[in-house]
Amino acid sequence: MRLNSNELFKAVRFALYAGAATAVGLTGSPVFAQEAGADKLETIVVTGSRIRKADVETAQPVLTIDRAQIEKQGFSSVADILLNVTAAGSPAFSRSDALTANESAGGSYIDLRDLGPQRTLVLVNGKRLGANSEGYQDVATIPVGIIERIDILKDGASSVYGSDAIAGVINIITRSRFEGAEANVYLGQYDEDDGERQQYDFTIGSTGERSSVTMSVSYAKEDPVWAKDRWFSKVPQPLHPGAGWSPVSQWGNLIPGGGIPGSYTLGPGFNGDPYDFNNYIRQRNNIQFPEDNIYYANSNEQMNLLSGMERTSVFVSGSFNITDNITFRSDVLYNKRETENTVAGYPLQSASLGAPMSADSYFNPFGSHHGFETPRSVHWNRRGWEVPRGTFSDFSTYRFTGGFEGWFDVGDHSWNWDVGYFYNKNDFVRHGTGNYNVANIAAALGPSFRNEAGVIQCGTAANPIPLDRCVPWNPLAPYGSGLENSLGDQAVQDFILAPTTSTGGSKTVNYTANLTGALFTLPAGDLSFAAGYEYRREEGDFVPDAMTAAGLTTELALGGRGGGYNVKEYYLELDIPVLKDIPFARELSFNVAGRNSDFNTFGKTTNGKFGLKWKPIDDLLIRGTYAEGFRAPTIGDLYGDLSQSYVTYYDPCALQNGGVRPPDAVSQRCTSGFGGHAPLPADYQQLGQGLVPCASVPCQTNYPFLGGANPFLQPETSVSKTLGAVYSPSYIQGLDITLDWYRIKIDNLVTTDSFSNILSDCYERGIVARCQNFTRNPENGAVNYLVYGMRNMGWIETEGYDLGVRYRLPEFSFGRFMITWETSYVTRWDSKSEPGTPELPFNNTGWNSAFRTKSNLQLDWSLGDFGATWGMRYYSGMKEDCTYDVEGGPECNDPGYGYPYWNPGNETTPPRVDFAENPVNRTGSNTFHDLQFRWTAPWNGTIAIGANNAFDHKGPFMYSNPNSQFNYYGGFDIGRFYYLKYQQRF
Repeated sequence: MRLNSNELFKAVRFALYAGAATAVGLTGSPVFAQEAGADKLETIVVTGSRIRKADVETAQPVLTIDRAQIEKQGFSSVADILLNVTAAGSPAFSRSDALTANESAGGSYIDLRDLGPQRTLVLVNGKRLGANSEGYQDVATIPVGIIERIDILKDGASSVYGSDAIAGVINIITRSRFEGAEANVYLGQYDEDDGERQQYDFTIGSTGERSSVTMSVSYAKEDPVWAKDRWFSKVPQPLHPGAGWSPVSQWGNLIPGGGIPGSYTLGPGFNGDPYDFNNYIRQRNNIQFPEDNIYYANSNEQMNLLSGMERTSVFVSGSFNITDNITFRSDVLYNKRETENTVAGYPLQSASLGAPMSADSYFNPFGSHHGFETPRSVHWNRRGWEVPRGTFSDFSTYRFTGGFEGWFDVGDHSWNWDVGYFYNKNDFVRHGTGNYNVANIAAALGPSFRNEAGVIQCGTAANPIPLDRCVPWNPLAPYGSGLENSLGDQAVQDFILAPTTSTGGSKTVNYTANLTGALFTLPAGDLSFAAGYEYRREEGDFVPDAMTAAGLTTELALGGRGGGYNVKEYYLELDIPVLKDIPFARELSFNVAGRNSDFNTFGKTTNGKFGLKWKPIDDLLIRGTYAEGFRAPTIGDLYGDLSQSYVTYYDPCALQNGGVRPPDAVSQRCTSGFGGHAPLPADYQQLGQGLVPCASVPCQTNYPFLGGANPFLQPETSVSKTLGAVYSPSYIQGLDITLDWYRIKIDNLVTTDSFSNILSDCYERGIVARCQNFTRNPENGAVNYLVYGMRNMGWIETEGYDLGVRYRLPEFSFGRFMITWETSYVTRWDSKSEPGTPELPFNNTGWNSAFRTKSNLQLDWSLGDFGATWGMRYYSGMKEDCTYDVEGGPECNDPGYGYPYWNPGNETTPPRVDFAENPVNRTGSNTFHDLQFRWTAPWNGTIAIGANNAFDHKGPFMYSNPNSQFNYYGGFDIGRFYYLKYQQRF
């Protein structure tokens, strides 16, 4: 049978829209064997299913962003497009995370449902993007110019795609069968004349009777934005000048000891005798004495708010029809991304380095060279302001896919098959600057003298050390002072600095074989299936700089990792039509899928899925799913060595914000020396950088902690449930409304056995064995050593609703209008990682960066060659712990908030839930407006100008630094951004 022209048009439209149609012979539906020259209805594979079908509606919620929608936005990267999807959580590692220095530095990673980027699977044309050894998939490797559309499956799909598809799946479909040529230019920058972005891409393609080829070349460059140039990041605490400034400053600090209390500095602008202690100024508390703020360091002055990035990519795709029913398809991608992060110069502290200034150093004011009868060594602090720390990352991606596909008849039905090969390789090189050689610092601060030539030299006059083997350094010389052997001296830098180079990479090899078709015809339609086999091999390694790994530099001692695993998988999926074209059942069908995965690490896992699609009337579709999922441990989880990190944590023995004491049972353990640790005072305060009391907790440790991997980890498991409706009223043409409920529960989390858990287990839950994982400095009580690793423990559960409205209004004389509204509302986001404790009655939704509501509303207008788009991005208000005004004030507007906690009790009283008064601050909601105006020129070109955050909305200060290093949510706009786009079609 033959299709009428309208049916054929619809089928072709669906095929192009999905980007996965096979150019083979044509038939109708149901499918019958055809004579030569007959038409065969095109079938497609919809994201979330392996079954080829003509119907794009499925039991699963899928959001599609097509190329036209992408071009109407002002975003120039895949990351920016996806981060503004309402179902996307807070950004993980990103360009706004300047302190990231591992193999994920400079990349962009998508986190659906706030469940972590490792639990969102990213595909390109239905195949995995490829992850690094930490399990992160960098969407920055995909240039916007090659994208046809992006499908976002907001449901678990491990039964279809395997590991990692817990929160959802992002499937990036690239352009294919492109005819002609197209050039695009994008230019933009912020209101503050920084953060310039430029992007150029050129696409050319040709399609013949039997073959097609498309090639796209892209170049993008994004300049950095400096923290000092924004209102929320120019100082550590913008509303409280002086707070958060570091006592380890660029002016140098002398800690003389010997009965002389405090720290002293020569200060800025010094031009006197640096060896006369009378010229030194005592460094007082800059909060109590604001005038002394000039002797402290504002590290934000040297930090990137957004790092710089440069990317070059080449993409080629092609197909060739070998016969009328066999086609070869292939695509190749090369992408090179270079990023640069800059943070403040290293805060050198002799106490932690174990490198005091020798009593015989020429630069020691209390040393043997300056008339002291009893010279002594002294401690010192100095921030390396002359040489900020930099991380320069080169990340290269090589990707190839190739395979054969075709169809054949089985009785009255046509079956489709494909076999394919996929190869993805990521290479990573990271260069670090601004760190120091610890041994050379010790040598530079050892004995030194002024030789006969007037040059200060290491050693003594009797035993000099050659100048080419040691260069003395004066850490007390202030920045810019020009004093002898200051850090501004190139010879000093050459001797004590330690440039570092780390390398790494990952490789994915995948073989696939799939078969899909209709088994037989039921009264309600064809019972269709998909079955297949996949073999996947993952390898990865990270090789840190040798000196750094050995702990010989000031850079955190990152442990190396290397290893791999393989998995063999079988799957089966069935589409079962039950009822059709009867009252209250215009359509009723079930989708059932199962997948068995056999890993050579932990063994086998089987995951199933059940879906329901029911149309009681033509205008209404009811859909629902129940899906099991899993996430396999990554290479980094399984094979990583111990690595150092300066962590932000909360010491349960310390006073909380506002001077609130720990619960009685916790306080008793802390003050009694529980677990073999020295007793702490009842008013103990947690110490941060420079070993000074933290202005607020949690805060960053002054000592690095050690974390590592675990080769015996088991996979995470999950259950996802969705139930929703799609309503397309026939009496309002062009209106579609979707509403979906979801709930996701993840168990057996692969997570860090966090430092917080270890301290809580010791002091709050009284587990003595856990107290052995850390030590405290006997002099000041600070936790100075802690080891934590990876383990399976705890769970995460989230629940909410997604609402979508799309309405194309009737055409008016003054133009056509399209309204698009997407909203995600989170009713619950809870987690528990501490083993052995029941669940607390606490909902994390609405705290810090876990937004309760995110909503995008877009109005598009077009009239002839002109068009305009107005978009609004809404974020609900948030809560965070109070840092200031804890008695109630503009920065602490809910001082009586009750916060639940587990009272550990004692030997006779079991743990119970208590509510402690925990003052919180509530911030208001935020809306950012985006505008674009465009014109299609007679010469087949399109010009668009626009502004993101057109009204220059500024988000609130947030002292919790959610997903950022600064007092601002890392996903908010940092200013008004103007852009110009030009597209020329040939």
